[in-house]
Amino acid sequence: MSSFTVLNLPKNYKVTIIPSGCCGMAGSFGYEKEHYRVSMQIGEQTLFPAIKKAAVETVISANGTSCRHQIKDGTGRVAKHPISVLREALLY
Repeated sequence: MSSFTVLNLPKNYKVTIIPSGCCGMAGSFGYEKEHYRVSMQIGEQTLFPAIKKAAVETVISANGTSCRHQIKDGTGRVAKHPISVLREALLY
């Protein structure tokens, strides 16, 4: 089951997919000093602007650890793992 399907289970959630492709990290690529700038430029193409314009109350979710790290570095926003988002939604 996809993250999109799982996150649409709670009735009070509306999920929007950002068609961004890669966040720029590409696994460990963006962690390497010589690739950092390129990884941030990739994130700035689509993903970071979409997150930056999202409302403060919008929950940001990403599967990968490196993607969540990249989102934090590039936008200042915290991205949660989809299972954490689902857990919180079901508890409240």
